[in-house]
Amino acid sequence: FCFLTLYLGKRDYVDHVDSVDAVEGVLKIDPADLGDRKVWIQLACAFRYGREDLDVIGLSFRKDIWIQHIQLYPDAGHKPTLTEMHNTLLQKAGEQGHAFTFNIPTNLPCSVTLQPGPDDKGKACGVDFEVKAYLAKSADDPDEKIDKKDTCRLVIRKIQFAPDNTGSGQKAELCKSFMMSDKPVFLEASLDKEIYYHGDSIPVTLKIKNETNKVVKKIKVTVDQTTDVVLYSADKYTKNVLCEEFGETVEGNATFDKTLSITPLLANNKEKRGLALDGRLKDEDTNLASTTM
Repeated sequence: FCFLTLYLGKRDYVDHVDSVDAVEGVLKIDPADLGDRKVWIQLACAFRYGREDLDVIGLSFRKDIWIQHIQLYPDAGHKPTLTEMHNTLLQKAGEQGHAFTFNIPTNLPCSVTLQPGPDDKGKACGVDFEVKAYLAKSADDPDEKIDKKDTCRLVIRKIQFAPDNTGSGQKAELCKSFMMSDKPVFLEASLDKEIYYHGDSIPVTLKIKNETNKVVKKIKVTVDQTTDVVLYSADKYTKNVLCEEFGETVEGNATFDKTLSITPLLANNKEKRGLALDGRLKDEDTNLASTTM
């Protein structure tokens, strides 16, 4: 028998940098047998940093970053402006449907999964968002035990939107001297724009001026992902996601001007534990985590 049925119109909510899509849903409530318990709905953004099966021994590896509760029954005055999405869901839920809206703050992280290793079991670490409806006397009394059969939940994703008007690309220069040579090699690398979408090829334009009498035998291009994990202490780590060697040569006292294309993909990094990926809803494939705007 079902007291609560949760309806959401979508699972992905876009972070547009200055605003985030509102989470609009409907909860169908059967008020029979509720006793003195109330019906709450909550949206929580949490960081999971350990396996769920260890929660059993009283260690919780989940830290709430942001949480909001709304009392839906008995009515406590939550009256969202009804949208087209609400009306569609209310039709599905029937007369026991109660509409709700959550507004996600703009300063929260997007959904991120840290890639598990081959032997890791249980839920992956990372940041997730969850809508949960439950029966309880109060919203978050730590002493009140809430039975699993009195809750229903849906994981949603907050995803990063990249604007189309990408700025001009970056440029980096290097002047490298060598032993046994009094003249240097000049290297300039540049990108044509600031933002690339997942799966896009990235053209890297190289200009080399070799003033030495030695031959440059190969060129290596790498892409690193830097992840900032801010929990109890800031933890920053860098993982390589692409390393490609090109057999281009530059003779002594010669110049070189060429664009080399690279494409960093998750498919080539499946074994790397702890790599940040865009959040997953189930086990469907995702991609390397989008840059936080």
